[in-house]
Amino acid sequence: MSKGKGRIVIISAPSGAGKGTVIHRLLELCPELVFSVSATTRSPRVGEKEGVSYYFTTRERFVEMIDRDEFLEYAEYVGEFYGTPKKPIYDCLEGGKNVLLDIEIQGARQVIAKEPEAVTIFIVPPSMRELERRLRGRGTDSEAKLTARLERARIELNEKENYNHIVVNEQVSRAAEEILSIITKSPSQL
Repeated sequence: MSKGKGRIVIISAPSGAGKGTVIHRLLELCPELVFSVSATTRSPRVGEKEGVSYYFTTRERFVEMIDRDEFLEYAEYVGEFYGTPKKPIYDCLEGGKNVLLDIEIQGARQVIAKEPEAVTIFIVPPSMRELERRLRGRGTDSEAKLTARLERARIELNEKENYNHIVVNEQVSRAAEEILSIITKSPSQL
């Protein structure tokens, strides 16, 4: 991957674009890529593991971490805090490892403000029709929630031009290979 200092790689996408599946495949293709683990104040869900899924913490501890400027980015969402702790990221970067952040647009803006050299990648679905098909295929949302997700996706898709690279997820392996190609380029080629 990289020699010397590593790079931050930010991946964002609207709901239903297949970001999680593409990232899973990317990590299979490139196991030396470090996946950033976020901190949260929400309770663990079934199957989630401390330090793997998230760093689970209390609201009080999270606020202390904010006060000590320990986050690269953070946000409050539906009454819970989520954030990317700085120390593990910078430790990996100093060790020459590239670090992958799976974050929303708001968090990406915060990271880019602090780390303008970050490689930013926005995953898009092949079309809005396909995005809707994928969201409906999940079978987890009411019609109202589905409509809200699609509207939010339209808004988020307007942000794609603010990213260095746009990857269309028509086929998971192809999208993961394209991202791998992007992150393995030397900094002068980006």
